[in-house]
Amino acid sequence: MARIVMKFGGTSMAGIERIRSVAARVKREAAAGNQVAVVVSAMAGETDRLVGFCREASPLYDPREYDVVVAAGEQITSGLLAIALQAIGVPARSWLGWQLPIHTDDAFAKARIGTIDTEALDASLAAGEVAVIPGFQGVSAEGRITTLGRGGSDTSAVAMAAAMKADRCDIYTDVDGVYTTDPRIVPRARKLAKVTYEEMLELASVGAKVLQTRSVGLAMKEKVRVQVLSSFTGEDAPMADTLPGTMIVGEEEIEDVERQLITGIAHDKNEAKITLTSVPDKPGSVASIFEPLAAANINVDMIIQNIAHRSPSTTGGSSSATDVTFTVPAADLPRSIEALNQARETIGFGELIHDMRVAKISVVGVGMRSHAGVASSMFTTLGARGINIQAISTSEIKVSVLIHEDETELAVRVLHTAYGLDAEEAA
Repeated sequence: MARIVMKFGGTSMAGIERIRSVAARVKREAAAGNQVAVVVSAMAGETDRLVGFCREASPLYDPREYDVVVAAGEQITSGLLAIALQAIGVPARSWLGWQLPIHTDDAFAKARIGTIDTEALDASLAAGEVAVIPGFQGVSAEGRITTLGRGGSDTSAVAMAAAMKADRCDIYTDVDGVYTTDPRIVPRARKLAKVTYEEMLELASVGAKVLQTRSVGLAMKEKVRVQVLSSFTGEDAPMADTLPGTMIVGEEEIEDVERQLITGIAHDKNEAKITLTSVPDKPGSVASIFEPLAAANINVDMIIQNIAHRSPSTTGGSSSATDVTFTVPAADLPRSIEALNQARETIGFGELIHDMRVAKISVVGVGMRSHAGVASSMFTTLGARGINIQAISTSEIKVSVLIHEDETELAVRVLHTAYGLDAEEAA
C-alpha cells in the first residue's frame, strides 16, 4: 500500500464534468489499495474573479480580509470533489485548512506553512477515506484564515506529502510535463523526463508556470518526489506511476548532468520595474529603500545601482547621488509605491518612475556550472535581434534579463534555438 498525494489545478477542476473526471481518477488510485489525499485548486478563473472583487472594493485592501475572500474558491472545489467521490461509491470527506490544521505565519496573502497536524487525517486515511484538502490556505496562530500566494496549492500538496510521509506527490495540471520552454511560444519545445530540484526551483522562480517556486524549494528540502502529469489523458490512461510525465529529482538521478548546458528558458510578464532617482550616495541609503518593502512583505528581484553622480544640494554646492532600479511583482506595485512614498523623507529620492511593460527572460541549467560563455551567448543573441536589455541578474545556474514585454516571444524563440533546445523535426 502506497500513500499518495494527488494535486489538481484550476483547469482540472473547471466545472462539474471535470470534477467528475478527477473523481474517477482518484477512485482508481484508491481502488488499487493506496491511501489517497487530494489537494485541489479553485476552478480556473475563480481566484482572479475574487481578487478582482477585492481590488474593486479598495486598491489598498487589508490582506487579512483578502485572504478570507480568495480562500473561498478552494473551499468550494474541495466540497464538490468530496460529493462527486461519494456519488461513485468512494468514502471521502473534505478538510479545510483550519480543521487539520495547517499552521502558517501571519504574512497574509503570502503566508508560509510551519507545521501540519495529521493525527485526524491519518485516522481518516486508515479508515479507508479519501481526504480532500483545499490548497492555498491555512490558519494563523490567531485563528485567522491565511493564503499562501498565487500557485500556493502546489505548496500545500508538497507540504501535505512531507507531513504525511507520502511515497510521492503527483501534480496534475493542463500540461503533461515540464518543457524546455512554453510550447505555445515554441512548438518545437521538448518535454523533459527529469529535472533537478535546483533547476526547477530556478525555472519556477523566473516564470515557468508549471510549479510554484516555494513548492519546489519545499520538495527539495524535504526530499519529496514530485511528478508533473496531465489531468487530460483520459480515464483509460495508465496509472500515474507509469505515465510519462516529468519527475523532479535530486541531481544524483540525472545522468551526465554536465552534458546538457541549458535545461530550459522561462519568461515572466508579471514584473514591474521601479526606478528611484537622485538617491543620496551614502552608507545606509540602499537599506532605507528596501526596509519598508520588506516590512510590507514585498519581494524584490533584480537590483541595479548606477554609478554615483554629482547633483545640486539643498544647502548649496553639490552632493553625490545615484539612481536605483529594481523589480517587484506587478501585483505588488501599488503597495510598493505607497511604502516608498511614505518613506520618501527617510530615503531622500528625487523621483519615483515605474514601468509595467517589462518581461523577464531567463536561461537555466546546472550545466552552466562547468561551461563558460552562457551569458555572452544570451547577450549576443538578443543584441543581434535588436532586443535591448534593461537589467541583468545571475545565479550559479541562471542568467535573467529584463526586456520590453513586446519582445518576449521573439526573445524566447531565438534563445531556444541558439542553445540547441529545438526538438528535431519528425521524419
